[in-house]
Amino acid sequence: MRMTKFLLVAAAACILHAVPAAARAAQCGNNGAGFEAWVGEFKQEAATHGVSPSILDRAFANVAYNRPTIAADRGQKSFKLSFDAFMQKRGGATIISRGKGMKRSNAALFASIERRFGVPAGPLIAIWGMETGFGSYMGNQHTLSAVSTLAYDCRRSDYFTDQLYAALQLVSEGYLSPQARGAAHGEIGQTQFLPRNVVRFGADGDGDGRIDMVGSRADALASTANFLNGHGWQAGAGYQPGEPNFAAIAGWNAATVYQQAIAYIGQQIDGN
Repeated sequence: MRMTKFLLVAAAACILHAVPAAARAAQCGNNGAGFEAWVGEFKQEAATHGVSPSILDRAFANVAYNRPTIAADRGQKSFKLSFDAFMQKRGGATIISRGKGMKRSNAALFASIERRFGVPAGPLIAIWGMETGFGSYMGNQHTLSAVSTLAYDCRRSDYFTDQLYAALQLVSEGYLSPQARGAAHGEIGQTQFLPRNVVRFGADGDGDGRIDMVGSRADALASTANFLNGHGWQAGAGYQPGEPNFAAIAGWNAATVYQQAIAYIGQQIDGN
């Protein structure tokens, strides 16, 4: 299943401003028992921060405590694997093989992205392949339920409360459907952007005047390059461990083994 498609209109990019994260709307919890009460209190607090009650009602109409999200959040064991084991589990060799073909068949797109953002094809293709198998699977979890569940959950409540405000901003401006589906933590599209990163780094890659992270590989890849650029990417510099751009890759994912995989897969693709 695919997440319900949403669009970001390029002309509206100037109004995609960050909504300040509010203090937690209610007491966090580590199970679903208090979730409904938390939603009610969050909606009251969000209204005081300028979110329209009608938007809140639309956004939360089908929100429920999402147990698959909690299971995924507690079960990220692959990030503790060795590099070789991680590459095997994630299908690194297949990503490299397919990625070389993706680079050849989309040469003009990647050249355009590199001119614009300074980021070569390799790391973008590595992220694209590892995150969704080049757009083949983008998740089947209800996005607003996933983000709301993690905002309520005590482990990273403040961080995901900010993501929830960003998701509400996208809903209010017509860019995210309340029925949207994506990955378990609320990530969106072919390279799996959290809502705040859609707001901050969404970019039109195909020149059609809109940004579609789900249906347009050009938009998803341009947005990913914009993310790396926004995290300090230096055009022409190396991106292996110890080189200047590895820090930008580290901004993508906090797991060292994931960062190393992006760098390695990218190098194998860019080197051929």
